[in-house]
Amino acid sequence: MVNQYSYLSRNLWSGFLFGIGIVAFLDETLFHQLLHWHHFYDQSTTNVGLVSDGFFHAFSWFATIAGLFLFADLRRRKALWMKRWWGGIFLGAGAFQLYDGIIQHKLMRIHQIRYVDHVIIYDIVWNVIALFMIIAGVVLLLQTRRKAKVEAEV
Repeated sequence: MVNQYSYLSRNLWSGFLFGIGIVAFLDETLFHQLLHWHHFYDQSTTNVGLVSDGFFHAFSWFATIAGLFLFADLRRRKALWMKRWWGGIFLGAGAFQLYDGIIQHKLMRIHQIRYVDHVIIYDIVWNVIALFMIIAGVVLLLQTRRKAKVEAEV
């Protein structure tokens, strides 16, 4: 493996983009298409909601593909650090989900997780899962950063 320290950020960003893309794809597929809980933008007609879902789906794939291009480049350079990459995935997925749960659901109100009487239960579960993913990502990233720093000093 090449000097991992020089590729720390690229491993992080590859995983981060992939994590955003995957969690956005799962959100759009499960909650928008299969369960019909909401659209990306629910403040207009169903047709506008479906178009917004299409843009959201495209965004998720752009993020996923960008992350995979970086992943392929890291593999080609023999600089891929899977533990750090997974840390980036958890951080990206959790950050996107927390952004969605707080900014889009509560502040912007462009959609809710589900339109039910006690949506707070869904909000809490959504945001707690996001926080767990962020914590897992940060732990993995800190572990790999420390290891890379020690190896760079040797």
